[in-house]
Amino acid sequence: MSNDKKLLSLLGLCQRAGQLVTGEELVLAAIRKQELSMVILAGDASSNTEKKIKDKCGYYKIPVYQTSDRFALGQAIGKETRVAIGIRSEGFAKKIAALLSQ
Repeated sequence: MSNDKKLLSLLGLCQRAGQLVTGEELVLAAIRKQELSMVILAGDASSNTEKKIKDKCGYYKIPVYQTSDRFALGQAIGKETRVAIGIRSEGFAKKIAALLSQ
């Protein structure tokens, strides 16, 4: 199984565990409240959205990774499309970071 498929199935598991925040505005609000361990941004996010989320994550020192596209991220968590996904759980965030750094 490729790392991309492992990542997407892990995101689905996070969703079922109730450890995700999805959607740009909800993710930004969770970043401000410092509720997230990590943010995943779709590779095809607009430059404005990308800058906004990366700047907020940089300010609050939350790691942000860019991967896949909005359709694959949405499908992985059982939604239509998602540009930004926030992960609350520290354990899930560490496992996803390890997958993304390989």
